[in-house]
Amino acid sequence: MSDDANATDVPDAKAPAAVDAGAAQAAKAPRVNDSEQTKRDIIAVATEEFASKGLAGARIDEIAARTRTSKRMIYYYFGGKEGLYVAVLEQAYRDIRHIEHDLDVDHLPPEQALAELTRFSFDRHADNPSFVRLVCNENLHHGRFVAQSAQIQALNVPAIETIRRIVERGKRERVFRGDVDAVDLHMTISALCFYNVSNRYTFATIFKVDMTSPSALAARRESVVATVLASVRPR
Repeated sequence: MSDDANATDVPDAKAPAAVDAGAAQAAKAPRVNDSEQTKRDIIAVATEEFASKGLAGARIDEIAARTRTSKRMIYYYFGGKEGLYVAVLEQAYRDIRHIEHDLDVDHLPPEQALAELTRFSFDRHADNPSFVRLVCNENLHHGRFVAQSAQIQALNVPAIETIRRIVERGKRERVFRGDVDAVDLHMTISALCFYNVSNRYTFATIFKVDMTSPSALAARRESVVATVLASVRPR
């Protein structure tokens, strides 16, 4: 109790026993959301650590200190540093791949649908530079930890299915070539969107161009859209 507490803040020694019993019961009540929130906090901080320092450079002690938890608790929740790294990767892919929940393009004509999906992907990458850095780091490990996660593989299914539906409609309407492959198209979109984030500083420095202003991003986004659409149209 603080020194400036007034008399009403002091518990009444003559308070009914029922009140004491109720307080005791409340104290024993499980705080069901605390563990999930703690895990979310740990993953958020660990995302920054792994994205900036990689798996080898990140330190559990630093993550524990920044989340005001303990190293022991992190090991309890995630099984160790590598387990936490996999959890971070899973959350990163979850944030970037929720296309079915965040984008509805099935009602649009195929070309417009593909353009909107490409803009969406471009913005998602631009808004999530940590995802790009994590993927770069994971490729240094040859995808070893991504391979350990069934969740990550499942999270990418909706993205491919969304593209596949667009491609099939485009083929039926003869606005897309008959040999367009959904996975290959997904790779093209991802590559163009990814590069704009992964190489923004080196490219901007070497070629003296603006890569990060709103106007530069908007122009680049439409250039990516035009490139993607040109890649699927009949020749």
